Amino acid sequence: MATEVEAWTVVAPQHEGAFSSEDMDGDEEGLLNDVEVNGSWTPQEKALHEARLKAKAKRRVRRTSSRDSTRESLSDNGADLGGDPTSPKGKTNAGDRKSRMGKGRGLPKKGGAGGKGVWGAAGMVYEMEEPDAKDPNYDESSQGDTVYATVTPELDERELEKTVSPIVQEYFEHGDTKEVQMLLEGLNLGHNKYAVSSLAVSLSLEGKASHRELTSRLLSDMVGKVLTEKDMARAFDKMLADLPDLILDTPEAPQMLGQFIARAIADHALPMGFLDCYKGKVDCDHARAALDRAAVLLSMKTKMVRLDNVWGVGGGLRPVKHLIKEMNLLLKEYLISGEVSEAERCLRDLEVPHFHHELVYEAVVMVLESKGESAISMMVKLLKAFWETGLITLDQMNRGFQRVYDELPEINLDVPHAHTIMESFVDLCYQESVITKQLRDACPSRGRKRFVSEGDGGTIKQ
Repeated sequence: MATEVEAWTVVAPQHEGAFSSEDMDGDEEGLLNDVEVNGSWTPQEKALHEARLKAKAKRRVRRTSSRDSTRESLSDNGADLGGDPTSPKGKTNAGDRKSRMGKGRGLPKKGGAGGKGVWGAAGMVYEMEEPDAKDPNYDESSQGDTVYATVTPELDERELEKTVSPIVQEYFEHGDTKEVQMLLEGLNLGHNKYAVSSLAVSLSLEGKASHRELTSRLLSDMVGKVLTEKDMARAFDKMLADLPDLILDTPEAPQMLGQFIARAIADHALPMGFLDCYKGKVDCDHARAALDRAAVLLSMKTKMVRLDNVWGVGGGLRPVKHLIKEMNLLLKEYLISGEVSEAERCLRDLEVPHFHHELVYEAVVMVLESKGESAISMMVKLLKAFWETGLITLDQMNRGFQRVYDELPEINLDVPHAHTIMESFVDLCYQESVITKQLRDACPSRGRKRFVSEGDGGTIKQ
C-alpha cells in the first residue's frame, strides 16, 4: 500500500498539465476521496483538487444559463413548448380574446362584450354621461359657455364695523346718501345689516350737530332700499340697551338718541308703534329718558310732519346776519376772557370755513374801534393761533384784510386815526408771520398834508 501511494505521488506532478475538468470521471473522484481519507495528500494534490471542484461548478452554471436563454428565445419566437393548441390549458397568451373551446370561427368571446375596457357588443347603445371635471382628459373649452359667479363672503360684526366706519366718516364730508347706498349694496351684510344704522348713530353722537343731521337723512333714505323698518327698529333696540356705555363718552346720549328716534318716526324710518312697545317695560333710567324725549318731540307736533329742525340749522344753512352776530360775540368774549382755545372751539362749532374771512374782518375793525394797546396785542395773538392751527387759511386771511383796506376811507370817517392804527396793526401781524409781505405792502397809507407856495393860493394838497 505504501508503494502505491509513493507511485501516485511521483506520477501526479508529471501529468499535472494533462488533467482537465472534462476528463475527470467518477472513478477518479472516488480515488481522490480515498486518498484524502487516508490523510496522505500533499499540498500540490490539495490545490489540484480544489481547482477541479471550481471548474466543475463553473461548468454547471454555464449549462443552466444556456437552458434559460434557449427557453426565452423560443417563447419570443412563438415556438410551441409542447402544449396542445386545442386545449385551453395549452394556450400561452393569457390576453387572447378568441374562443378557448377550440371551436367556431375564432371570433372574440361574448361577441366583444366581455372583459374590462372593451367597447361592448355591436349595436349596444350607451346613455349620455356628464363630463367629469376631475377627469385628466377634461377639456373646459369644449363644454360650452362657462358662467362665473362672484361670491362675496358675509361680513361678521367686527369686519362690518371695520368696513362701514370709513364709509360713514367719508359721508360726513360729502353728504351724498346715494354713494353710501351704492357702497353698502356691494357688501354682503347678511343678518348683521341692522348694525349699519346703529354704527352711524354712534359715530354721529361723537361728532357735530351737522353730522347728526346727515345721519338722520341717511337713515331715512336707506329704509326700503338697504334696510327695512324691522332692521331699523332692531338697531334702535340695541342702542337703547347700550346707553349705559354710550354715556361714558357722550353724557348727552339719552337726549340725542331720543331726538334720533323722534326724527326717524317722523321720517317713517321707524314703525309708528315703536314707542308703544316700550310702555311699562323699561327698567333702565337712561333708556326711559331717551324714550320720554322722543315722546315729547312727537307730541309737540299736532300732525305727523318731518322734524327737520330737531338738530338745529347748522353750517352754511344759517343766515349771514346770524353768523356775523355769532362771530362778534365770539370776539367780545375773547377780549374779556383771553382764552384762545375757547374761541377756537366756538369758531369750529359754527362749521363755516368758507366764511372765516368775516371773522378776520370783524377782528380788524374791532381793533380800529378799540381804545388802548391791549386789544391790538390780543387780536394779533388770536389771529396767529388760528393761522398756526390752519383754522383760517391764507385765502381767508387775505380776503378779510383786503375788505378792511377797501372800506378804510369810510371807517376813517368814524375813526380819524384809522390809518395810523391800521399801519401799526399790519406791521405787528407781519412780524408774527400772520400775513404775507405782499399783503402788508398793500395796506393803504394816508398822504401827509403840506402847504405849497403862495403862488398856488395857499391851498392844502394831499
